[in-house]
Amino acid sequence: MELVRAGASLRAVAQQCRVSLRTVQRWMTRAGREDLAQVDWTDRPSVPHTIQRTGLIAEDRVVQMRRYLREDSDLGEYGAPAIHRALEAEGLGGVPSIRTIGRILERRGALDGRRRVRRPPPPLGWYLPDVAMRRADVDSVDAVEDLCMAGGTMVDVVTCVSLHGGLPGAWPGPTLTTKRTMESLISHWVATGLPAYAQFDNAPTFTGAQRYPNVLGRLVRLCLGLGVVPVFVPPRESGFQAAVEGFNGRWQAKVWHRFAPSTMPVLEERSTRYVLAYRVRLAPRLDAAPARRPFPARWRSAREAVPRGRLVYVRRTDAHGAVEVLGHGFTVSPTWPHRLVRCEVALSAGHVSFYALRRRAPNDQPLLRTVSHRWDIRPPTD
Repeated sequence: MELVRAGASLRAVAQQCRVSLRTVQRWMTRAGREDLAQVDWTDRPSVPHTIQRTGLIAEDRVVQMRRYLREDSDLGEYGAPAIHRALEAEGLGGVPSIRTIGRILERRGALDGRRRVRRPPPPLGWYLPDVAMRRADVDSVDAVEDLCMAGGTMVDVVTCVSLHGGLPGAWPGPTLTTKRTMESLISHWVATGLPAYAQFDNAPTFTGAQRYPNVLGRLVRLCLGLGVVPVFVPPRESGFQAAVEGFNGRWQAKVWHRFAPSTMPVLEERSTRYVLAYRVRLAPRLDAAPARRPFPARWRSAREAVPRGRLVYVRRTDAHGAVEVLGHGFTVSPTWPHRLVRCEVALSAGHVSFYALRRRAPNDQPLLRTVSHRWDIRPPTD
């Protein structure tokens, strides 16, 4: 303080004493015009010395007024503003503020409003029991469509990310087709191994043409031929494709918008470098993920082969508790309307099983019904 009173600036004194400017200002405020030897420099707590609390009589008065307004008043309003107005109308003085009335009501447990109950989210892949228990992983597949490079070249990007490991993949190219999606996934699985499940939305590129019942597209047949279970999540339902949709946004921010490539080779190079760098960053997570099966060495695509294995459809029932699977309507349960179900189609065994799904109780998935059905699978039309 002697330096400041001698003419030095506050900032210079703060730098010399190695304290903040705010500390010097606080010292100056405390010293005022008094003799520095007479100033009390001891530390002072930041809390107030005394806390003023409304007396019990005033609190009882607030609670009684609330009860009267709720049960007997003509208007029927009994919130803190209404209580404040009613107390002022009595003209007795000493009326607490609206905020104080609110705190009194909360302290006395006189509030009707209930706090929102925040339940923990279900585990990753909760609708697939072995994925939820981390015994298997699922690759979520999606696409970023209708990107336009300088010069008018349109770009569609096939994207993929594993649920537990976060293993990413992105393959930019021309118009999105089933053939290009298959080639991208084959190259990805050859390099990284096969997951237990491959998850898609209900775009025709993934499902195949659905003009007729019992039609499995080429991509579905590819998964079944490799022993990968295709999973189709319900349309217009949030959360199921959140992992790959998050990766889509990250890829666009870190590759597309960041570099604005003007040619396809440059875009492919940038995308490959980003994916490889992202995998390095996710190395600990990838190591802890469920193991993936090696891609079969002598595998050959057999488009016309009879598909075997199982498919999974996550669907929401209609008002009558029915769903549609592969062009056929099935009544699941009239007591389960507008609810989620997991439909497991066993092609070889010739039946479909329906399991109840609830996010609130993800571990409880009772079997609702099993229906025998002969799946006369048609050749692919896509």
